[in-house]
Amino acid sequence: MSNKISHSGVIEQILDGCVKVRIVQTSACAACKVAAHCNAAESKIKIVDVFCSDNSTYQVGQDVVVWASKDVANKALLLGFGIPFLLLICVLLIALRFTSEEGIAALTALGSLVPYYFMLWLLRKKIQRQIAFHIDN
Repeated sequence: MSNKISHSGVIEQILDGCVKVRIVQTSACAACKVAAHCNAAESKIKIVDVFCSDNSTYQVGQDVVVWASKDVANKALLLGFGIPFLLLICVLLIALRFTSEEGIAALTALGSLVPYYFMLWLLRKKIQRQIAFHIDN
């Protein structure tokens, strides 16, 4: 079983040390014969930044395959959804314990996410080095 998550894409732009790759992310049913008549079939275009030291070998419009390890994907999910969910639930339960107001507890729990996501934003450069895509040659 492969430890890679890969998508094929097209290079959109090449900047200093960064290659922007457009990938089309499709749902499992997008390839179905009746997908055009169904609301469940969807596809999204995403731009992925691939940081590399030598981007002179790539050209705009070139077809490439970008990949990331499953460990990187798990870390991204944990930082983006897992930790915030646990923080939200913990703060909600603690706020309910100290106050009997459910509305205040809910607002406190939601407010606790602001410093968390602000901290992620402050650490984005460090996180960007750890959670990265690569181009398959």
